[in-house]
Amino acid sequence: MGILSDLFQHMGLGFSVALTPVNLLFCFIGVTLGTIIGALPGLGSVTGVAILLPLTFGMDPTTAIIMLAGIYYGVMYGGTISSILLNTPGDAAVVVSAIEGYPMARQGRAGAAFSMNALASFAGGTFGTIMLTAAAPAFAHAALRFGPPEYFSLMILGMASLIGLAGSNPIKGLIMTAFGFLLATVGVDAGRGVLRFTYDSVYMMTGINFLPVAIGMFGMGEVLYQMEDVVDLDILKTKIRLKTLLPTMADWVRSRMAIVRGSIIGFLVGVLPGAGATIASFLAYATEVKMTKHPEDIGKGAIEGLAAPEAANNAAAAGALVPMMTLGVPGSGTTAVLLGAFMMYGLQPGPLLFKDHPKLAWGLIASMYIGNVMLVILNTVFIPVFVCVLKMPQAILMPLILVLTVVGSYTLGNNMMDVGVMVIFGVIGYIAKKFNYPAAPLILGLVLGPITEVNFVRSASLAQGDLTIFFTRPLSLALLLGALLSLVFPLIKILFVRIRGLRR
Repeated sequence: MGILSDLFQHMGLGFSVALTPVNLLFCFIGVTLGTIIGALPGLGSVTGVAILLPLTFGMDPTTAIIMLAGIYYGVMYGGTISSILLNTPGDAAVVVSAIEGYPMARQGRAGAAFSMNALASFAGGTFGTIMLTAAAPAFAHAALRFGPPEYFSLMILGMASLIGLAGSNPIKGLIMTAFGFLLATVGVDAGRGVLRFTYDSVYMMTGINFLPVAIGMFGMGEVLYQMEDVVDLDILKTKIRLKTLLPTMADWVRSRMAIVRGSIIGFLVGVLPGAGATIASFLAYATEVKMTKHPEDIGKGAIEGLAAPEAANNAAAAGALVPMMTLGVPGSGTTAVLLGAFMMYGLQPGPLLFKDHPKLAWGLIASMYIGNVMLVILNTVFIPVFVCVLKMPQAILMPLILVLTVVGSYTLGNNMMDVGVMVIFGVIGYIAKKFNYPAAPLILGLVLGPITEVNFVRSASLAQGDLTIFFTRPLSLALLLGALLSLVFPLIKILFVRIRGLRR
């Protein structure tokens, strides 16, 4: 009863923070922007959070984080709009939704598809937030046992997890993480306090700020890639009326357990560092393909095949915040950018976040309940309005985003050097995307690099230079073994596939 009482007390504090007029307003702005960004093909949550982060400068940290989180999980709702209408997913996490959503729209059932998207997303997001509420204190309490060796091993696990899941070639993920880690060494040496790799530049003395790098990699890089082949999308001419929005009773019967399964799968996958909503949605869809009672409808507009991944990706978005808030390890590419936002405001996510900044931690969690209610209304009643956004030609949209990246980089410190860094990494981001090198591991290496180095130095000092301390402490050893498995498993999988191919 004591634990439950404390939980209700914490949530009471959280809602008292989240329900203030300012926080309600910026929560609404966040989820609305997230829905719009999600609806625009090719952007996604990482790009959206990165390019809009400068808008939060000067805000109260709690308000800023609430808005950025709203953009994050709002994208999961909005991304399905273009999947259903155009067969062009707005975010990687909603790729699967196009498989069943687009055929439904072709059958004249776009309204039912949109409503099922909104309601399944609401169910998954709310379930994920409830589990985040319950799990976060337990994670934080367990993490209080961590010392410098455990934190170092945990950072290695976080980076290795994202490397292992970085597309079909984990070697490219490893290269990008190493590059990010190399960038993190610019500035002051954590062990000796001397400058390194600054080349007598005053700008470089404080290190390379992650924000211009993130805006360049995800914002400008994406724009350059998209502008190679600018095509005005021919939006599907589907009439969407309010009276036809609700699914039928048969749709509800077919989808109810799919939503439950998708929500559970989504949260469990989301909690794993580096897994993210994309993997969760694919697993949820694969589960429904096996469990459906209507296999003949799969790929032809099976509504349960739309409901499950939508519940999963929203539950995963909440689940990814668990390791980020309690351990300081991002659960996805977007939470890596959010981690940078926390640190930009002088906040260190981890076990002490709930103790030192309870209003922010619990206010953020409470705002997610409110944001999900806002989103389910936005994504049912105002769907026709969001569809109009898709009619903007890419030839106009992409230059507008480019302007936003430049302005956002400059407002970081009113410094043209930040704009220069953004442009350089915009070109790097474009090249990386052309050759299928993932950008998220670079950002993760840049954000986690200083923390990893500091804990390595502290551990070495604690053990008087004996580096076996990382292997003699059981928890540290377990985390390092987990990191090794994350790196080795994808390589073994690739090798196994190649051997099978040679045998054939």
